[in-house]
Amino acid sequence: MSGNPYLPKPAKLIEALEMTAIEKLFRFEFVNEEDAKSFSYKPGQFVTVSVPGVGESPISICRSPTRPGPLELLIRRVGRVTNAIHNLKLGDVVGIRGPLGNGFPMEEMKGYDVLLIAGGLGIAPLMSVLQYVIDKREEYGDVVLLYGVRSYQEALFRDMAVDLIENPEKAGIKTFLSFEREDPVFSKLMEEHPQNVRKGVVTVLFECADPYIKPDKVCAVVCGPPVMYRFVLKELVKRDVPPERIYLTLERRMKCGIGKCGHCVVGGATAIKYICKDGPVFTYSDVLAVRGLV
Repeated sequence: MSGNPYLPKPAKLIEALEMTAIEKLFRFEFVNEEDAKSFSYKPGQFVTVSVPGVGESPISICRSPTRPGPLELLIRRVGRVTNAIHNLKLGDVVGIRGPLGNGFPMEEMKGYDVLLIAGGLGIAPLMSVLQYVIDKREEYGDVVLLYGVRSYQEALFRDMAVDLIENPEKAGIKTFLSFEREDPVFSKLMEEHPQNVRKGVVTVLFECADPYIKPDKVCAVVCGPPVMYRFVLKELVKRDVPPERIYLTLERRMKCGIGKCGHCVVGGATAIKYICKDGPVFTYSDVLAVRGLV
């Protein structure tokens, strides 16, 4: 990020798509052409969105830098700032600071298989990785997506997930979907594609994906609710995936985004990390070394 890190750049809302009852996909364009030209980011980075008179909130970018266009942010309505963002009208202007954080090491992952594991809203930060490897398909091995949701109504990018399952040759992605609640849409999909769709939490999909998880060739990328990490990490360790090739994107009390406010500091006397500055992407090796990271 160049220039004053505290100074937001004005961006105009050009589109807002309702994804679920509490989540929308927002598309913003920078008001100033120079700001648009200078905005360069990596998959996994985030921005802070500020609404004048209300406050600001850190939000992950869910569009790959390989796809030029407006800034895409998937935002859940959970508090004062996100409520104000959801109430914006087309043409309204917000402030954008960023890009912030470290992002995923896409260069280091080249040549490896990529295993994406998402739970609920966790699919949003992983969309930038998924789109990136699709657009640079020849640079990576097998790409496998495990996506766990509660129901069809609460699933994000549900049409994309269903399309990937029904047309696996389209993007060369092996996709597996789990749902927790009784759901006629997903139940029908499970009948038609029993090898790809299961009822339960996301970890039930590891059995489906096992043929594609080769510990010496895979990088795992994980994002979801906090409770999910412990169980997903257990499954990955059981399959001998090296800790240094398990990447997690974490959001924990982030506020300023540049390591000044101290809201996201974790660790102890021997190791301290700032989620916003040192992350939000960490390896499982980091998790083992830093107390309270997950």
